[in-house]
Amino acid sequence: MANPTRFMAFSRAILPWLAAASVLLIAYAMYLVFFVAPPDYQQGETVKIMYIHVPSAWLALGGYAIIAMSSFGLLVFRHPLADVSAKAAAPIGAAFTLAALITGSLWGKPMWGTYWVWDARLTSVLMLFFLYLGLIALRSSLEDEALASKLTAVLALVGVSVLPIIKFSVDWWNTLHQPSTGFTSTVDASMRTPLLISAAGFLLLFIALHLKAMQNEIMRRRVKAMRVAEVERGDRLMSAGAE
Repeated sequence: MANPTRFMAFSRAILPWLAAASVLLIAYAMYLVFFVAPPDYQQGETVKIMYIHVPSAWLALGGYAIIAMSSFGLLVFRHPLADVSAKAAAPIGAAFTLAALITGSLWGKPMWGTYWVWDARLTSVLMLFFLYLGLIALRSSLEDEALASKLTAVLALVGVSVLPIIKFSVDWWNTLHQPSTGFTSTVDASMRTPLLISAAGFLLLFIALHLKAMQNEIMRRRVKAMRVAEVERGDRLMSAGAE
C-alpha cells in the first residue's frame, strides 16, 4: 500500500462495502437501542446517549493514535502515504472528539446537574480536541507542504502524551466521570450487545471516511503537481521564446 496508485485501486474496491456495512451496523444498533435495550434503573432513557457517546470517545482516541503512528511513519520510515494518512485523520478525529464532548455534556446534565465541570476526564478530552484543531491550523498556516508535514508530525508525537492521561484520568484522580468498565465487561448483556454493534458500525464509518479523505488528498496532491509542472513548462517556453 506504499504505492499511491495501488492504494487508490484497493481503497476504491473496498470503500463501498465499508460504507454499506457501517450504515447497516449503525442502523441495526439504533434499532436495538431504541426498541430492544432497556432503560437503566438509575439513568432511565438518558442512558441511550451512551451508544453514541462511548463509540465517539473511543474513536476520538483511536483517531489521534492513527495520526501519531502515521507521523512516526513519516519521520522515521518516510512512508509515502504516512502524511496523507495523518492529514486525512485529523478532521475526522476532531469531529468524533466534538461528538464525544457534546454527547457527554448532554449526558452529564441529568446525571450531574450541569453540562460541564472541569473534571479530569472532560478537561483532558477538551485538550485533545484543541490538539486536533492545532494540528489542522498548523498545517493550514504553512504553504510549504514538506515543512508543514514535518512540523505537524512532531506536534502529533509530542501531543500523544494526552492519550494515557485521558485513559487513566478516572483512576489517577477523583472525578465525577465514571471509571472504566473494562471494555464494557461490567455492562449488562442487554446493553453491551447494542453498544458493541454501535461501536463496530462507527469504527467502519471512521475507516470509510479516512480512506475517502486519503483518496481526496492524493488526488489534490496530484492535481497540484500537475499544475506546478504546467507552470514550469510555461516558464520554460517563455524563456525559450525570449531567447
